[in-house]
Amino acid sequence: AFLLNRSSDLHSVVWALFRVCFGSHNEWGEMHKVGFDREKYLTLQGEHIEARRRQFGGKLYLEFGGKLVDDMHASRVLPGFTPDNKIVMLAGLADEVEIVVVVNAQDFSRHKVRADLGISYEDDVLRHIDAFRSYGLYVGSVVISHWSNDNRQAAAFRRKLDRLGIKVYRHYVIPGYPHDVARIVSPDGYGRNDYIETERDLVVVTAPGPGSGKMATCLSQLYHDHQRGIRSGYAKFETFPIWNLPLDHPVNIAYEAATADLDDVNMIDHFHLAAHGEQTVNYNRDIEVFPVLKRLFEQLLDESPYQSPTDMGVNMAGMCISDDQVCQEASRQEVIRRYFKALAAEHRDQTEPVQSDRIALLMSKLQISREDRPVVGPALEKQRTTKAPAAAIELPDGQIIVGKTSPLLGACSAMLLDALKALAGIDPDVKLLAAETIEPIQTLKTKHLGSQNPRLHTDEVLIALSVSATHSDFARRALAELHNIRGCDVHSTVILGPVDEAILRSLGAYVTCEPVFQTKKLYRKH
Repeated sequence: AFLLNRSSDLHSVVWALFRVCFGSHNEWGEMHKVGFDREKYLTLQGEHIEARRRQFGGKLYLEFGGKLVDDMHASRVLPGFTPDNKIVMLAGLADEVEIVVVVNAQDFSRHKVRADLGISYEDDVLRHIDAFRSYGLYVGSVVISHWSNDNRQAAAFRRKLDRLGIKVYRHYVIPGYPHDVARIVSPDGYGRNDYIETERDLVVVTAPGPGSGKMATCLSQLYHDHQRGIRSGYAKFETFPIWNLPLDHPVNIAYEAATADLDDVNMIDHFHLAAHGEQTVNYNRDIEVFPVLKRLFEQLLDESPYQSPTDMGVNMAGMCISDDQVCQEASRQEVIRRYFKALAAEHRDQTEPVQSDRIALLMSKLQISREDRPVVGPALEKQRTTKAPAAAIELPDGQIIVGKTSPLLGACSAMLLDALKALAGIDPDVKLLAAETIEPIQTLKTKHLGSQNPRLHTDEVLIALSVSATHSDFARRALAELHNIRGCDVHSTVILGPVDEAILRSLGAYVTCEPVFQTKKLYRKH
């Protein structure tokens, strides 16, 4: 029935089933190395935010940079930092926290998509709200920044939120922002923005992606509060770069690789060095704009509570690294993954190699190359010997399993089945799926569903394996190991199709591929 209804999101349905059966998305394979103390982080971070609240003695607007719901980058470079760490920490303050979600109106007109999930920013805003509510957190409102009356997509989203019962506020582009302080701090600047009515004293301002206007939203609120005689303050929660790690630490370099498309560069915070005699790391945009921010604070609060961009932050992640070598190696691997991702995107879009060249420079700084990713060599070697696409996965114990293309299975499907057998201790010669099970599915695909590729994709393999588990102990044992795919590195010798990429991503694998298409077709389904 699943296969007949191709309009349904098969991989989501399958993954939801597996999560119910085999555990939550935060499980970590027992043999993965851990370099970050999660419990210490949750305690320290909560205490530090509370101290910052006491500093201002009133309402605190806390800008959350990065991903609040699912910080996958942090979980990759700081093994042991689970993707929901930050939201779990906030859940401990649920009775005091109010969340405001900010989204840039221009992201709607640009049809911007969140790359790691493949969904629009409109959908991601709704997904965030659902996730916050599932943790018992109160979402007060949504702010649409960079508002203009001729942006029809933003207007349509505003109407949609209204119908859903979610309060929406509009913030406008301010000419001369952020340098024209006199205009910004005036009725024609922040004064033109809608004032966000909040109910609680700890207001977390977050967004689905960068460039949303989170900081401007916080400062706009400070202006309006000042006009109303309300005492309030501002702080920033930006996980990366980690301020108390060296500038050239792999964790901080991995952040530069992750933001290669934004021109972000890590720098020594010379304001902090001058004010406190301590060398810390921040990124160029905050350092460049800090003199203006300081003047804004002085206009809004009579004096600036901060002497440096680092002073504004409340991030305690650097205090909770339990094994620096593990985090360094994880970060080096992340830089290589970002390199392959940039190469594939540039090849797919036929663009100049700007991002990949930037990341290549970072790789040189770390003295690493693409060959330092353990799964790359075995996958390429299998392709050379079989003259067909191949894929390799590194299991938690370091074992590398390679899958090849066959008449029945694609390379990723073969790799996934063989990996599950290895994890379950099943003899490699055992067939988890018999040919007589696969062939009817191939017939359905090619004769009735119009597919030109008879080989089974990973979603079809997992569905067939689930059916086989009703009568096969081998299939049941294999399925029980699915959670151990999370955190495993995978490399394909060709750019993956959307189905295989989505399934492996849902399973939590870290996927890269060579910047090569399997066929020479001009049109490709996205």
